[in-house]
Amino acid sequence: MPYMIDTQDKQNTQALRKSLRDNHLNYLKQNQSLLLACGAKLAEDGVTGLGSFYIVDVDTREEAEQFINSDPYMKGGLFEGVSVVRWRKSYLDGKSYL
Repeated sequence: MPYMIDTQDKQNTQALRKSLRDNHLNYLKQNQSLLLACGAKLAEDGVTGLGSFYIVDVDTREEAEQFINSDPYMKGGLFEGVSVVRWRKSYLDGKSYL
């Protein structure tokens, strides 16, 4: 069953986010088979990153935690908080899975 991972950046870490971004994107590409969805959470200016959101297709919470703990953003100390929660796919890309 998929898991949602919701992260919050530490305050005033835009420079850190930018410095880690290329490694983070490479990590996502290497693990794209696990990703149902992911992306940055943005402030109303549409530019300033506030955190990240992922839906990963893994079987266990431990696998979801391993995924986020291996992310360069996490390893680099960007995140202030992380939430990992099971997710039931009901609708995705306009398609019903009910």
